[in-house]
Amino acid sequence: MLTFIGLGLYDQKDISLKGLEAIREADVVYAEFYTSRLMGATLEDMQEIYGKPVKVLLREDVEQHPKDTVLADAVDKKVVFLTGGDAMVATTHVDLRLRARKMGIETRLIHGASIQSAVCGLTGLQNYRFGKSATIAFPYKDIISDTPYDTITMNKKNGLHTLLFLDIDREKGYMTVNRGIELLLKAEERRKEGIVAGALCVGIARAGSPSPCVMAGKIEDLKACDFGGPLHIMVMPADLHFLEEEALQDLAGLKLG
Repeated sequence: MLTFIGLGLYDQKDISLKGLEAIREADVVYAEFYTSRLMGATLEDMQEIYGKPVKVLLREDVEQHPKDTVLADAVDKKVVFLTGGDAMVATTHVDLRLRARKMGIETRLIHGASIQSAVCGLTGLQNYRFGKSATIAFPYKDIISDTPYDTITMNKKNGLHTLLFLDIDREKGYMTVNRGIELLLKAEERRKEGIVAGALCVGIARAGSPSPCVMAGKIEDLKACDFGGPLHIMVMPADLHFLEEEALQDLAGLKLG
């Protein structure tokens, strides 16, 4: 049995009672923190409240060698697999679940709070107006990916907002809103299509914490703002509904005119 459990957004207390119960009944507890992580909790904090040791896996353990760890144990044991946010937002978790099912392993999902819904709550942007999301990745050999820029372009043509995840790298750390903006503006300098320059942008930091930061404004102005510690995420909105405009003014300090 393999149970996927979403841990929520910020600390060890975000887990649901159902998830906590499943952990305490498990024989083995695994976790991965390369797609997301709880910035308000250490591994020790989690183990204390969960009452079980937690084995942390690297990306290659999950994506390349799951039969050596998670799947091997799940054949005849109760195994839980912990992730930040919701259990099935990352594609890699869907892949792991499908591999388990092909091996005849029963799977179960226990959902947690997701950044995708949290962004709507924190900003007032309406959830049904979001299009395809994208990740702003750290440049690879100084090459900036065009995917975020292309995604924003497509969504804006359809009147949809774009949620932009910000990269997490073992060596480079956690990408900030400021760095994400810098990379988008560099793509704009090269593309010269007028999609990003002068556009409205929303930056969010530490969703789910007692002190989240939400700021909205012209993208060039937000580049110099201090959003504080990670995790950060961005939204490039399309044209706003009047209620969204009011919400961003009240909740994110948007100044119009």
